[in-house]
Amino acid sequence: MVFRFGSMARATFALLTSLLCVGGEVLLLGLDYLGVVIVLMMTIEMALMAVFMVMYMMNPAGLMPMTMLHNKKGAAWICAALFVLLAAGTVLAPWPPRRGRPSADPAMDLGLSLMGPQMLTMMTLGLALFATIVASVVLATRRGRYDRFGDDLKARRADDPVRGGIGR
Repeated sequence: MVFRFGSMARATFALLTSLLCVGGEVLLLGLDYLGVVIVLMMTIEMALMAVFMVMYMMNPAGLMPMTMLHNKKGAAWICAALFVLLAAGTVLAPWPPRRGRPSADPAMDLGLSLMGPQMLTMMTLGLALFATIVASVVLATRRGRYDRFGDDLKARRADDPVRGGIGR
């Protein structure tokens, strides 16, 4: 659906839907922590992406026709050939037999295998990055939400630093 929409914002939310489905599959596999992290991370990431698209793109709402595909026939052939190749590889590959029993806590084992002993460091880094994003947004805006019409939002005219805009 990402390539069907004419609006980049709608395409972003279509991508979010597919990523939420992946998070749901991870939850169904019994990896609760990892599934919730995927859902939360992708939701916030795609929402931020949609906001920046609306702010900075020339045609975020899709008011003018656009296409994200340039060589439709070639891309379709490449995708079909790659799908057949990957499907044949999964069917024809000699899979090794399972050794041992499944882990009691697969989420913990996955975290340790991905990050090793640095899991706490990476979690702390994630919080630090989030705090940096929030702080940079707060510091970038000189005026607050209620500055234009006062704290009680009852001012008759907006107090805009440059006259002639929306608040006039």
